[in-house]
Amino acid sequence: MKEFAMFIDGKRVAGANGAFAVLNPATEEVVAQCPQASVAQLDEAVAAAQACYETWQYSSDADRKALLHKIADKIEENAAELAQIVVEEQGKPMFLAQMEVGGAIAWTRATAELELPVDVLEDSENKRVEVHRKPLGVVGSITPWNWPLMIAVWHIMPAIRSGNTVVSKPSGLTPLNTLRLVELINDVAPAGLVNSVTGESGIGSGITKHPGIRKIVFTGSTPTGQAIMRGAADNLKRLTLELGGNDAGIVLPDADPSAIAEGVFQTAFLNMGQTCAALKRLYVHDTIYEEMCEKLADVAAQQRVGNGLEEGVTFGPVQNKEQLELVSELVEDARANGARILCGGQPMEGNGYFYPPTIVADVTNGSRIVDEEQFGPVLPVIRYSDIEEALRLANASDVGLGGSVWSSDPAKAAQLAQRLECGTAWVNGHAELLPYAPFGGCKMSGFGVEFGQEGLLEYTSAQVININK
Repeated sequence: MKEFAMFIDGKRVAGANGAFAVLNPATEEVVAQCPQASVAQLDEAVAAAQACYETWQYSSDADRKALLHKIADKIEENAAELAQIVVEEQGKPMFLAQMEVGGAIAWTRATAELELPVDVLEDSENKRVEVHRKPLGVVGSITPWNWPLMIAVWHIMPAIRSGNTVVSKPSGLTPLNTLRLVELINDVAPAGLVNSVTGESGIGSGITKHPGIRKIVFTGSTPTGQAIMRGAADNLKRLTLELGGNDAGIVLPDADPSAIAEGVFQTAFLNMGQTCAALKRLYVHDTIYEEMCEKLADVAAQQRVGNGLEEGVTFGPVQNKEQLELVSELVEDARANGARILCGGQPMEGNGYFYPPTIVADVTNGSRIVDEEQFGPVLPVIRYSDIEEALRLANASDVGLGGSVWSSDPAKAAQLAQRLECGTAWVNGHAELLPYAPFGGCKMSGFGVEFGQEGLLEYTSAQVININK
């Protein structure tokens, strides 16, 4: 069994509070033991990051770019190992883990090429006024269990690209690939630039409240995001919060179910539905409702559910037992209230947290399966007769991460998409994130954006230089 360690100030560190087991959700067997940090070790990590920041904040643009490309090289050299770790601790099929690693490499290189501008507001005979972007200091990164490697890259790379240093805390359910990523970063980065701490006992809240941390970037649930806001108030930490979503998709009557079923299915069940911006509620017009449901069930039936390490598997387990129980509970509630379960609908027998792709028909807003984010392999399909009704139902949520409109008329769909209350609206697609396009939510889905130059600026503060000539 591979030994995993934290990295603090460029050195491998064991957990002062021992270790905890990380399980494979496909087998429920132990993958590895993960070090459990103490609060004192968190303090050491923040101190190391602060010490590195004293020089890194003055590093050149060229040096920062070069470092990110070196990190991308290290990820690429170890891609097979990282993909194996992702499958073993997260559960997704190998092809999807390989896509995650490939995405992490591409995202790191794209972030390397972003620029921090100097804006000139005035340059007259007597005065020049410039706006510079300065790093904030130590950034705390808290990442979830669904895309553990990719989201760690999303947090860490723009932080160091903009001149900050990092303390990274991955989910206790999937910490291993992040520990390995930070180890690879430390092969090429200055000591203390990126540090890792693991453990669920007081470490997350310790990061939130730590006076030495100037910004937190967090991806996860809305209740945890609210707790982070409260903890961050003492020293007015900057926050980027990408929180829960319950994304709605609207299928217009002119859409062809046969043409869009695969796309709808894949964006709803991406990573077994365990994706913040996955399509989680589908509103379909009366005239094509039954056909759309039938086509989605057909695509679901084509999936091969199993251990992600087995060849040919297209659909893995739910990542953890608690999430499996929530998915089961929501489907049973829908069944008890008259919903049609078109396929799937119950956990699979045997070891592992397996739940087959499930299409639930004849549900409405007000049903738990529609109103609550299931974050798992279930898609409720809701019937509508009027587009204004569909928009009202889609927007009747306290979260607003993503949304989509599906139609044979992209121009008309784009007009309707603009009326969705969400941070990103797609036409004839969903859940596509791009390294150059800002991504974030509204309402209770958080605030701040990631990606592109706007995302990079979130890791900086503006300083005006006012020069009298």
